[in-house]
Amino acid sequence: MSAADYIHLHNHTQYSLLNGACRIDPFLDMVHSMKMPAVAITDHGNMFGAIEFYTKARKKGIKPIIGCEIYVAPRKHTYKEPIPGKPSSGYHLVLLAKNETGYKNLIKLVSAGYLKGFYHRPRVDKQLLKDHADGLIATSACVKGEIAFLLAANEDSAAERVAREYADMFGEDNFYIEIQDHGLEIEKKVKTKLATLAKKLELPLVATNDCHYLHQKDSEAHDALLCIQTGKFISDTDRMKYRTDQIYVKSPEEMKELFAEYPEAIENTLRIGEACNLDLEFGKNYLPAFPMPDGFENLDDYLRHVAYEGLK
Repeated sequence: MSAADYIHLHNHTQYSLLNGACRIDPFLDMVHSMKMPAVAITDHGNMFGAIEFYTKARKKGIKPIIGCEIYVAPRKHTYKEPIPGKPSSGYHLVLLAKNETGYKNLIKLVSAGYLKGFYHRPRVDKQLLKDHADGLIATSACVKGEIAFLLAANEDSAAERVAREYADMFGEDNFYIEIQDHGLEIEKKVKTKLATLAKKLELPLVATNDCHYLHQKDSEAHDALLCIQTGKFISDTDRMKYRTDQIYVKSPEEMKELFAEYPEAIENTLRIGEACNLDLEFGKNYLPAFPMPDGFENLDDYLRHVAYEGLK
């Protein structure tokens, strides 16, 4: 049987802590059974599962695409105050590593988000993105992405400005307008607008499913997982909740039927898959070599000295 003509590029494994419920092994088994030649990991704000995902996908003959759904602060990432009308925890943006340069830049961005930008979520800002855009493909993410967020608020001109900004930032063929359809009204509202904007700016479309669990029947279990994350009860009405049971790993046939109006958005998943070719070398020590100053017999003695000096 020939390879599938669609691949999933927006997926949350168990490393999207207390939110993603796709365990890597059964997820890869499912992707393999669907004959997908490649698949991405895009956990929320982190790369904790990247190496496990990479090695296990390779063993199954599936090309692993290492990515992350990052959070982009509305202002500088070090600004940690609420902003009226803006998500202080950041807008969503999906980044996928094309090569080793992109992988290293993704590591730097995720690290900066935790070390300097953490406010509700590990956040970066657009200057950081601009400085580390090389080797990365970006997609505009879900309705919590900045472009979709602005379109939903009928701020179409602002959405166009942001789309141009990202297209310039990542370069030709490296920024995609992402469309989703999980049966939510807000998605229906912005999907047509996103497609119109993409056509106007001559930007490529890509269709994704925001996969958080494997099967449709897992929806209730995933809802319970969110309650554990947020300290809420299922009976609570004022809590985080995905008001759909459609964020499961859909088959290529389901995705093609869902986006029949946008066949290019389906085809572009393969285009992205072909563009991402990360090869990681294992078994080699990449730690830097630190020369030992005179007066010390070994590195352990020098480390002890530095530690005690720091304590003083």
